[in-house]
Amino acid sequence: MKTYIAFFRGINVGGHNILPMKELVALLEKLGSHNVKTYIQSGNAVFRHEVENTSKLSDRIRAAIKESYGFEPQIFLLDLVEMEQAMASNPFPEAESEPKTLHLYFLASIPENPDLKALDSLKRDDERYSLNDKVFYLHAPHGIGRSKLAGQAEKLLGVAATARNWRTVYKIMAMAEQDG
Repeated sequence: MKTYIAFFRGINVGGHNILPMKELVALLEKLGSHNVKTYIQSGNAVFRHEVENTSKLSDRIRAAIKESYGFEPQIFLLDLVEMEQAMASNPFPEAESEPKTLHLYFLASIPENPDLKALDSLKRDDERYSLNDKVFYLHAPHGIGRSKLAGQAEKLLGVAATARNWRTVYKIMAMAEQDG
């Protein structure tokens, strides 16, 4: 069995696509997942599963949610090694002491033609970013709410993404390591 980290995009946001975490746990267990744990209401789960193909597993979860809840969220599914690599590759380790300022955007695929010039033009003087395969790192000391770069990153990267701050990533990794 492998340990997986699932980031669900767009659930329980603004009163739309409601999926209570208790119900998500039950749904994942019904699909054969073990040791399911969730973190905060915005759709983060850690679980173990025997399926090795992340694409197939993600499709099964998405289909089950659509059947039961009527919407089909995008799911970014990582195994424990991928999550460890994303954390270890953080190019801004000094920002970890202010975990709400450091964000990891998990990408659906490696961007083929990211518009780096446009990203640079939107970047504030105190912001830094780095693209490493399927993770886009953004250090925004004044928060992503005020960041033009944060608001346009997905569009300019040209691939679907979901972002989590370092605190969330760290907590989820700690949960995953308990089972891994």
